[in-house]
Amino acid sequence: MDSAHSSRDIYLRNPDQRLVKVIVSGPFGVGKTTIIRTLSDIPPLRTEEVMTESGAVVDDLDGLKDKTTTTVGLDYGRMSLGDDLALCLFGTPGQKRFQSLWDDLTQGALGALILADTRRIADSYEVMGLIERQDLRYAVALNVFPDSPRYPDEDLRRALDLAPETPMITCDARDRRTSLDALLALAQHLLEVPELEGRR
Repeated sequence: MDSAHSSRDIYLRNPDQRLVKVIVSGPFGVGKTTIIRTLSDIPPLRTEEVMTESGAVVDDLDGLKDKTTTTVGLDYGRMSLGDDLALCLFGTPGQKRFQSLWDDLTQGALGALILADTRRIADSYEVMGLIERQDLRYAVALNVFPDSPRYPDEDLRRALDLAPETPMITCDARDRRTSLDALLALAQHLLEVPELEGRR
C-alpha cells in the first residue's frame, strides 16, 4: 500500500496539472537523451540502441569517438514547474533517416529546445529547418563538451541565423541547474508571444 502511494506521488503529483508538450531536438550526438534524463522528475523513457558498424557508416561519428548508442524512436521525460504545470519533454532522433517520426512527435507541441554543439555547428541547420517548418517557436541551448571551442555570442547567433528574439543559452546537459536555465529560457520566450495564449 505504502509503495503504491509512493509510486503515485512520483508519477502524478497533481492530477490537475496542466501538461505542456515541449520538443527537445538537435543533431545526432548533441546530448538530447542526456538533458532529458537530467531534467526529468520520472524515470525517462528511452529508445536507445547500441550502434552497429553499419550504422557508423550512415551516422557521422567525427568528433564523437565515445558515442556507442543512438536514439531510434524517442526519449520522454516529465518535469513539474510548480503545482499546476508540468512539461512533457519529447526528444526527437537526430538522424535524417528518422524524419518520418517528426510529424507525430511535434504534433501539439508548444515549442522546442534545440541543442547545438559548437564543434559541429553546421549540423544544427537541418534540425532548425525542420522545427521552423513545423512552425514551432524555439530556443537554442549550446551544450558544452570538454573540447568545445568558444566563440563570441554574436558570431554564433550569426552562424545559426537566429532572429534577435530567439534565446541562445549555454548549458551542460549533465548539469540540472544549467539545463533548467535553458528550459526556462524557452518557457519565457513562449510566454512573451501573445498568440500562443490560446494554443494547446
